[in-house]
Amino acid sequence: MKQETIVQQTAVETPRFVLRPLRTSDAGLLEFYASDRRVAEMTTTIPHPLPPGAAEAFVAKAQRDDRREHVWAMDSSEQGGAELMGVISLEQMDRNQSEIGYWVAPTMWGTGLASEAVKALVAANPLMNDTIFASVFQDNPGSARVLTNAKFAYLGDAEAFSVARNAKVPTWTYLRKLS
Repeated sequence: MKQETIVQQTAVETPRFVLRPLRTSDAGLLEFYASDRRVAEMTTTIPHPLPPGAAEAFVAKAQRDDRREHVWAMDSSEQGGAELMGVISLEQMDRNQSEIGYWVAPTMWGTGLASEAVKALVAANPLMNDTIFASVFQDNPGSARVLTNAKFAYLGDAEAFSVARNAKVPTWTYLRKLS
């Protein structure tokens, strides 16, 4: 029997779910949801179609001691819900800043899950950041509302490359000062 080692990472509780570190057992649901074109095309990094082993590699990277991106699963299993409903991450940048990223399973869209996760992670501020940045594709106004609901301020327009779309996509960029 193989025993799993998880690198210490703060869990964050919300009324409906917990944000917890990724586990090796999350790979199956990660693959299922990330394989959905609608999810992949709203991110910069998820390819479509998702190659074999990509979910396992993502989990392994998130568990490394030297990681720059800290990833949490949105888990409501303690409340009788799904073990993985989406993910949220903070990628460390220089000058005590991070960039937040998130996606939610399509079955959970419109439930306020992303808003609750972003607000909880910002309030917990597990990396003790002074500033958190975010950007969303302009054809995803729901994600923009998530950020404005969490008191992120609009900075301006930009563009980012989407692997799934194989194209540069216009974005809206946001900032939240924490200190």
